[in-house]
Amino acid sequence: MTRIDPHPTVRLNPFDPPPELAKYRQDEPVRRMRYPDGHTGWLVTSHALARRLLTDARFSARSEYKRAPVSRPGADPFYGAPALPGWLVDMDAPEHTRLRQQLAGKFTARRIREMRPRVEAIVDELLSAMAEQGGPVDLVQSFALPVPSLVICELLGVPYADRAEFQRNSEIIFSLRATAAEASQAMDRLYGFLRAISEGGGDGDGLLSTLAADGTLDAEEIAGVGVLLLTAGHESTSSSLALSTLALLAHPQELAAFRDDPSITDNAVEELLRYLSVFHFGVPRTPLEDVEFEGHLMRAGESVTLSIPAANRDPGWFADPDRLDFTRKTSGHMAFGYGIHQCLGQNLVRMEMRTALPALLRRFPTLALAVPPEEVPLASDMSVYGVHRLPVTW
Repeated sequence: MTRIDPHPTVRLNPFDPPPELAKYRQDEPVRRMRYPDGHTGWLVTSHALARRLLTDARFSARSEYKRAPVSRPGADPFYGAPALPGWLVDMDAPEHTRLRQQLAGKFTARRIREMRPRVEAIVDELLSAMAEQGGPVDLVQSFALPVPSLVICELLGVPYADRAEFQRNSEIIFSLRATAAEASQAMDRLYGFLRAISEGGGDGDGLLSTLAADGTLDAEEIAGVGVLLLTAGHESTSSSLALSTLALLAHPQELAAFRDDPSITDNAVEELLRYLSVFHFGVPRTPLEDVEFEGHLMRAGESVTLSIPAANRDPGWFADPDRLDFTRKTSGHMAFGYGIHQCLGQNLVRMEMRTALPALLRRFPTLALAVPPEEVPLASDMSVYGVHRLPVTW
């Protein structure tokens, strides 16, 4: 009988998922898993099976059915209870559909292209400030965090002067160490903060004010949409920028190609997203009825975790998947999920990375770590993986 283990969490190096995930994917791509609350559910590690499950309407994204795959006390107030207003990632149709339709037009490829000149200006201003200060600097605080924070603030109409408030609360919400009370209080503060913005405290051209003027969503839904976009929008992009920089510094040939050949930028960013998979504990789903899936009977209410890092390293989809390769075909990676809940802001994340990373490397062609690699503090204690600090010089 197969032993029922918890979700593995220990990495052997900063860029690869825990090695147990590869063994599970090879031997038993759908296997039983023990959740921190004692529940016995499932772990899916195959790329093809993860995609199939994420498009199966019998599996729910609703938060009242979710369980955290790893110990995360801060999720307790939000899992096992109905979704917070506007928190569409924790909803099924028709509520998810209604909210997403209100937002989809704000994140079209055309809208994102229109934002690019402003993002380029933000990136240039931050790089000039770094150059003036001189190294060493913490790239997270000097660049990787302010780029997406400035962008999402301008998109939503949130004053950037308030960034310390939302960044502090966002860090609490995404931390694996936060208590239930700390996370709940942080969420309440963010809802209050965003509610005030939507009611006239921010930029009238920002998304929150626009949604309020439309009159389709109520104040709590607008605040919830704002919290979701504000926290996920800067946390995931900041982590991707910093961790991508660390990966490039560890792969000098790839760094040189990325810096010197603009024609590979788009595919290189897709490869970095695949290779690093910052949402490192996967996507939760729950069957609403008993489901026969790949020869296993998944009972209604049993938690299922789909491992994005394992799926993105599946040799059945990507040849030699543990190698960072900017020439590979990257289509099909699941860094942004899959199906109807696929990340709404994925085009914005791509544009920010395609703009910020090449500009950083061209402005500072001799960029290097200012500490030994083993001294870079990894953000293994966050639900979005990355680095807490990245000391660099040039």
